[in-house]
Amino acid sequence: MKPYVYVAAPIPAEVEAYLAERCEYRKWEGDAPIPRGELLREIADAEGLLTVGGRIDSELLEHAPKLKVVSNISVGYNNFDLEAMKRRHVMGTNTPHVLDETVADLAFALILSAARRIPELDRHVKAGRWERKHDEWLFGLDVHGKTLGIIGLGRIGEAIARRAVYGFRMNVLYHNRRRKPEAEQTLGITYRSLEDLLRQSDFVLLMVPLTEKTTRMMGREQFALMKPTAIFINTSRGKTVDEAALIEALQEKRIWGAGLDVFEEEPTPPYNPLLRMPNVVTLPHIGSATRETRLAMAMLAAQNLVAAVHGKRPPNLVTE
Repeated sequence: MKPYVYVAAPIPAEVEAYLAERCEYRKWEGDAPIPRGELLREIADAEGLLTVGGRIDSELLEHAPKLKVVSNISVGYNNFDLEAMKRRHVMGTNTPHVLDETVADLAFALILSAARRIPELDRHVKAGRWERKHDEWLFGLDVHGKTLGIIGLGRIGEAIARRAVYGFRMNVLYHNRRRKPEAEQTLGITYRSLEDLLRQSDFVLLMVPLTEKTTRMMGREQFALMKPTAIFINTSRGKTVDEAALIEALQEKRIWGAGLDVFEEEPTPPYNPLLRMPNVVTLPHIGSATRETRLAMAMLAAQNLVAAVHGKRPPNLVTE
């Protein structure tokens, strides 16, 4: 008899076919995220749960006595209550590696868009306001040859550094929990303390996981250290930044601009001041959002799920 699993998020047809061969399953059919009550009812007999988020806590686990694994279609797993999962002997898995290059592409898109004011000037042209006159007001900032500071040099951070060094001849500084001598040697990048990185960088890019230590790690003190011509880029998690402090730094022109794929609250409310700032590029958390990458992520999540419900060690077990 095939194990029963529940799919709490849309998945590509290829992934559904893979699951159908190996598991009995039901799936959420709605366009909006599955309501919590609906999820708790559906997982009563499930051995596996495939999801893109939602809190995995004691309440959920109590409603799923047969649950063996929760498989996130995400590299992040801050939705896991790891202690509660340990007590219930429920495995958690994620989908690292497959999205690294895609997120690095998006990070550089934000750098270029913010520096050259692409969205702002696109709106200007489409509104019919382009006139022939002195064009100094159209000026942006160069990217090539500038200094990029990367906070968090994991796999994605290294992919961004490669683009910066080889594609744009940038000087790359990085700050990380541990130094990476091999990356320093192969890429020619330089380790700096967080304070020195903030002072010296023309672009500051945040690429850290969300943990207790990284929550609001960028606040008033950190923004005050940045150059007034610097651009802040966040492609990590919204709660790694004190958003009020970022808004204040931008309003008071202590930094030049920002490029954001993530926000403290998602979706960010329409009254967020960041949405009214022409020098801020705002995206709806699309770091990994290409068809190719989302297919690869969903398939890896399904493979993790199938391995666990069949009594095998999943390829991407969260070891904490």
